Amino acid sequence: MLSKYDIFCKVVEHGGFTRAANAIQYSQSAVSQTVKNLEQELGLILLTRGKDGIHLTLDGEAIFPYIQAIANAEDALARRQREMQGLKGSIIRIGTFTSISRTLLPGWMVDFKREHPEVRFVLEQGEYTSISEWVRNGAVDFGFVNMDAISELEGRLLFADKMCTVLPPDHPLAQQDTVSLSDLAESALILLDEGEFNVPLQAFDALGLTPQIEYEVCDDYTIIAMVEKKLGVSIMYERVLSGYSSHVAVRPIAEDLSRRVGMVWNNWETMPIAARRFVEFIAQQPC
Repeated sequence: MLSKYDIFCKVVEHGGFTRAANAIQYSQSAVSQTVKNLEQELGLILLTRGKDGIHLTLDGEAIFPYIQAIANAEDALARRQREMQGLKGSIIRIGTFTSISRTLLPGWMVDFKREHPEVRFVLEQGEYTSISEWVRNGAVDFGFVNMDAISELEGRLLFADKMCTVLPPDHPLAQQDTVSLSDLAESALILLDEGEFNVPLQAFDALGLTPQIEYEVCDDYTIIAMVEKKLGVSIMYERVLSGYSSHVAVRPIAEDLSRRVGMVWNNWETMPIAARRFVEFIAQQPC
C-alpha cells in the first residue's frame, strides 16, 4: 500500500489525479481524497487544478522536496525490510563451546546458508558463564549453554550430553569397564573449566568426595593432549570425544553425569531477525 506522500508524488509526476490513479491502480476519488487530507494535515494548498492539469502552488514547490524525501525514505525502508526478511547481508553472532562448534554447528551453518547464502556468522568461544554474560550485554545474539547453569534468560532445551572418563591407555582404571567417581577422586584430575557451574565438581561434592585437581583447562582438546601425555585423567562430554581418534581410553562413569544443552537469548522480540530464523532452524534439526 502506498503512503500519502508516495501518492502525492505520483500525482505531481503524472500531472493529474486520473493519470496517477491509473498508474498506481487506485480510484481517482481515493487519490484526490488522499491529496486533500495531506493538504489539510499540513495546513497548506499544495496544488492548483486547472483545465491543463494540476500544478504545484508556491507553497507546494517549497515543500515538495521534503515530501519527496519522505517518500524516498519510506521506499528505502521497505526495501531494506524485504532484504532483512531474506536475511541479505545479515550477521549472526553466536556464543558457543567446543562440543557444539565441533560436532553440530558447522553442519547447521552449511544447511542454513544453502537457503540464505549471504548470511555471515561470528562465533565467540567460551564457557557457560561468559556466554550468558555475552548474551545479556548484547555481545552475541544468542548462545549455547548448560541450561541448569543459567537463569533469567529465555531459551530452548536441545539435548542431554553425558560425561565419561578419559584415561591414558595404561592407567589402572582403564582396565575397568566402568569407572566410579570415588575411583577418579584418587587420581590426578585434569578438570574441564565450565565456569561457575561445573558438573563434575557438583557430582563429587554431592558424594562428599574431594578430587585431586592438578590442572584446570578450558579447551577440550588440550585436555585430551594432556591425558595422552599421562599428566592425569579427566571427565569429558561424549560429544567432544565422538569420532575423535586419540591415544586415550574412554570409559563410562558409574554415576549419571550430564548437562542439558540449550540455546538462550535475552529477548526474542528484539533479537535480530536473522538470529531468530537460525534459532528456529536449529530447533527443527535432529541433535
